[in-house]
Amino acid sequence: MATEATTTKFHNSDFRAVPPPPDYLPEITVAPHHGLHFWQFMIAGSIAGCVEHMAMFPVDTVKTHMQALGSCPIKSVGVRHALRSVLKSEGLPGLYRGIGAMGLGAGPAHAVYFSVYEVCKKYFSGGDPNNSVAHAVSGVLATVASDAVFTPMDMVKQRLQLGNGTAYRGVLECVKKVLKEEGFGAFYASYRTTVLMNAPFTAVHFATYEAAKRGLIEISPESASDERVMVHATAGALAGASAAVVTTPLDVVKTQLQCQGVCGCDRFKSTAIRDVTKTIVQKDGYKGLMRGWIPRILFHAPAAAICWSTYEAAKSFFQELNACTESGTIT
Repeated sequence: MATEATTTKFHNSDFRAVPPPPDYLPEITVAPHHGLHFWQFMIAGSIAGCVEHMAMFPVDTVKTHMQALGSCPIKSVGVRHALRSVLKSEGLPGLYRGIGAMGLGAGPAHAVYFSVYEVCKKYFSGGDPNNSVAHAVSGVLATVASDAVFTPMDMVKQRLQLGNGTAYRGVLECVKKVLKEEGFGAFYASYRTTVLMNAPFTAVHFATYEAAKRGLIEISPESASDERVMVHATAGALAGASAAVVTTPLDVVKTQLQCQGVCGCDRFKSTAIRDVTKTIVQKDGYKGLMRGWIPRILFHAPAAAICWSTYEAAKSFFQELNACTESGTIT
């Protein structure tokens, strides 16, 4: 009787489904944009790069003035002073000097940048979308390739940004004068420094971006299906700001090398990073290595947000285009 009484206390309704432990919950993943062609990654990257740099070009001009040493007409110690000096000297157009050189370099460079990144990420990740090491390594390889394309035009851009005192009236004249007076090597004088700066920048940038993007999607799972623009913009801003602070000293060295001898700025006997760094420290102290860090953050945080949201939107467009083409909707 005791046994029967015990068994009658239990009913099927008492056995409710227990949620699986966290380790067995379905994994939230980010749509990988399957089926895109290599040239589509290139076009998406090119569009993203041009939109990013055009939108943020005035901030980049202010940063260049802050980092340039010597007796330049505009020698600035702060963001406000730099901005006022540029506007007083040349007006609003002064903030956009060199934008043509930027356009000629940014488009092709970002096409290389993102296409190489996507190919390398697919190769190194081994099918794991959360492999931070693969993202970082892919970013480093992408920047080595893209910097080879962008460095010459970046040098022209920065020389034009220094203002009318540079004696360069445009991109073509600057290129001709540099070739005649300094030789072809001048276009790549800062390439080693640029790569050493952008390698850690890109490693931090891509690893932070991918981790932040995934984290934001896990916080708001309903956005995982369509990858909302705000997710890419926020993750990009966090990645850009983090990477910008870490690499400011090398960016100062790069600017010094690219602007040396122009508009009264110092000319260095050696292009070695150590020698240029010593000169900066001797003249300005260690704080000189962090000159321009505020505009770098002001540039890279929104720039990365613009770039990533534009890039992902372009990839989504191409994915839909490919789907329509395969289904016969577009002939």
